[in-house]
Amino acid sequence: MRISEEYPDPARSDAGFVVSGEWAAGSADRLVATADAVIAARRSVPWPEGLLAYSLFIDADGDLLRDYAQWTDEGAAGRQPRGDHIAYRLYRGSRSAASTPPGAMVAVRVDTDDDALARTWVDAVFEALDQDTALPAGGLGAFFHVSTDGRHVLNYAEWVSADAHRKALAATGRGISSGPLWDKVQTMPGVRHQSVTRYHLHRTLTA
Repeated sequence: MRISEEYPDPARSDAGFVVSGEWAAGSADRLVATADAVIAARRSVPWPEGLLAYSLFIDADGDLLRDYAQWTDEGAAGRQPRGDHIAYRLYRGSRSAASTPPGAMVAVRVDTDDDALARTWVDAVFEALDQDTALPAGGLGAFFHVSTDGRHVLNYAEWVSADAHRKALAATGRGISSGPLWDKVQTMPGVRHQSVTRYHLHRTLTA
């Protein structure tokens, strides 16, 4: 298998299924050592059939780890233990025309009442961003995944840096947009905002 420091491409067309989870390393001081151990454990076993890429991220502000595994399909991923990880399919995404590579990934998590509402909320996010003519600088892409049970949304957001995202939030005071439709995104009934976490890539493994 190949190990690199290249961010995964959430838009790749052959990735029909994503499994991702988040857990605490215990302390920020242990982040890198814990991440190294996770990667070493992955490299010590045969590469699973159907796994396209396995990426591990470390918290830019705290003690969390998040992995992001791209699979060809649900059947391939179903043979692997998931624990408290969540299975997703990419619903909708976009990327800016800039050729700047990402320097951070921001994981935005919301829970919803059902699949239809999850997709309605994601569509509302895109509508709000499309209407905002003063978006803060630094955002490169946003890729919204809906869980297979329809009750969780994960936005894998690409940014030039973690600091650019911090500045964007400070500038608007209510997320990355201050446009006229953003209130609908923030207050939609049945949508529960869970977390926004900035990450740096630790390593990516590919076959």
